[in-house]
Amino acid sequence: MTALALAAATVAALIHVLFFGLESLWFRHPRVYRRFQINSAEEAAAVRAFAFNQGFYNLFLALGALTGVVLVAGGSADMNTAGHAVLIFACACMVGAGMVLLATSREMIRAVLIQAVPPALALLALGLAG
Repeated sequence: MTALALAAATVAALIHVLFFGLESLWFRHPRVYRRFQINSAEEAAAVRAFAFNQGFYNLFLALGALTGVVLVAGGSADMNTAGHAVLIFACACMVGAGMVLLATSREMIRAVLIQAVPPALALLALGLAG
């Protein structure tokens, strides 16, 4: 496993932790909900539960990727194999979610790139290393 794969997976995880914060912790702030094309406090209140839930999905994906990184760094062959599998799953889910977002709204291309490029790089590096 290359350092590039581990670095890209870590970046992807940190981005998803940030998404958790935006969606689950800070969503009620106008500066935050406007990032999600929500224009009023009323609209934000209407989608708050969805955003809160989505934030936790992002947190769990981040924890999966970080767990994979830690397992790979653990050193033993069994931990490396398990870490590799967890990384592939978490990063593939992140890329898949980015593709769903793109299919839903082409206007969200910037968000898709932020969400999907780092885990895609990790998957590519994992494939090249394997």
